[in-house]
Amino acid sequence: MNILIIGGTGNTSADCAALLHKGGHHILVLSRGQNQVPPEYRAIQADRKNSDSMRAALKSAKPDVVINFLGYELSDLEADYALFNGSIRQYIFISSATVYEKPPRKIPVTEDAPLENRWWDYAQKKIACEKWLQERAKDSGFPITIVRPSHTYSNRWVPNPISSSSYTFASRLEQGKPVFIHDDGETPWTLTAASDFAVGLAGLAGNDKALGEAFHITGDEVLTWNQIYVEIADAVGAKSREIVKVPTDFICETVAELTGNLKGDKAHPGVFDNSKIKQFVPEFQSRKPFRFGVRESVSWLRSHPDQQNLSPKVDETIDTVIAAWRK
Repeated sequence: MNILIIGGTGNTSADCAALLHKGGHHILVLSRGQNQVPPEYRAIQADRKNSDSMRAALKSAKPDVVINFLGYELSDLEADYALFNGSIRQYIFISSATVYEKPPRKIPVTEDAPLENRWWDYAQKKIACEKWLQERAKDSGFPITIVRPSHTYSNRWVPNPISSSSYTFASRLEQGKPVFIHDDGETPWTLTAASDFAVGLAGLAGNDKALGEAFHITGDEVLTWNQIYVEIADAVGAKSREIVKVPTDFICETVAELTGNLKGDKAHPGVFDNSKIKQFVPEFQSRKPFRFGVRESVSWLRSHPDQQNLSPKVDETIDTVIAAWRK
């Protein structure tokens, strides 16, 4: 199949593109040209906000399946609908498990859980996108499949509750600097290796039975945040570990921009029932424990310092919360 991936060079999408290519599919990657596209794919550069630019760039693409990793605004989806309605076999929208009600009514979370998140505008936008696509599917038969990942990481990320896309958190542990953890650190959480997520997504691509369905694709391993911190500290070889426990409410009052990230996501149990994706894609399994995955990430980022994305702002945020709590 010709598979067009909108944003195919990111934390999660790069592994997905690689696995789909390995499966014999022709991969087209639509991007703004900021990241290098592997030579075995067809790179398509266009401005997503410019419909004429998109139409011209995709004139000869003729995809069978479109996978959108970069859909955050309804305008993004409206443009895609205008371009692809009636001409593709499937449109896979990468949503987010943050769309589920927080705190969850029951654990593990299933795909029919209420979609409501009053804490995070990111999640609210994803919910609006999902509802709009479901209306298009009902009205015109637009062939949608919705996928909801939860805290997926690759070599490029060391997952943490503050900023997973930056190595700053891990670097602080590496240097023996203090970090904070929300509440008592005992909230159960799920981390998913991008290589595992890719198996589930690849099994849905071109799968006619998945049309009109929504799936979350997550790991099966459940760790507390305390356990996650231990694994990160072990991975970086931290000899001294100063982890300050701070109530979520205090953190959000001190640094308001963390409210969505915590109250809208990581301060609540994140445990998911993967029965549905395993029913549709039997080959999907949670194969990579975080203990091994985080060591791979640390090793890769150490050998690619230009990809560490060290952030003075993240450093400042951590210092600000700890100083305020101690005061």
